[in-house]
Amino acid sequence: MSLTWPANWSDLTQGIGCAMCQSDRQESDAYGIQIYSTPNVDAVLQRANIQRGYTIVIWRGRHVNEPFELTESEYSEYWRDVLKVAKALTRHYQPLKMNYETLGNSLPHLHTHLIPRYVVDPAPGRPFPLLPQDGSEPTIPDEQLRADAEALRRVVAGIA
Repeated sequence: MSLTWPANWSDLTQGIGCAMCQSDRQESDAYGIQIYSTPNVDAVLQRANIQRGYTIVIWRGRHVNEPFELTESEYSEYWRDVLKVAKALTRHYQPLKMNYETLGNSLPHLHTHLIPRYVVDPAPGRPFPLLPQDGSEPTIPDEQLRADAEALRRVVAGIA
């Protein structure tokens, strides 16, 4: 395990080589299926079978590392959309609790992990044991993921 920041950390904080900035914002990719999108925000239901409903909301405006780098109108838009997606996830999956993690420690680009918490849970009463993904994680069966994505799109569309 590395105990240092990536060698290109300074570049990444400036958006140089930032995978989230360079994304072509496809409806579906190796990471997941887009369930919500605006000009500045994408919400992607994750393929990795880490926790059912695990979704990442990504800021797609200009590159920023921290929420405080957004203008007032930008952060209002971002957090409104994060909460809208969280509400849709809660209505669809009916978890006991929703966790919100805005970290950026492995990729310094503003994004928030939404993690529904259930009765059967890997860490009840504690933070979810979310580790950086490397692509080797087992995935949710495609048919189930697509069905969830379609249902979530309908739910989020009905939230004002």
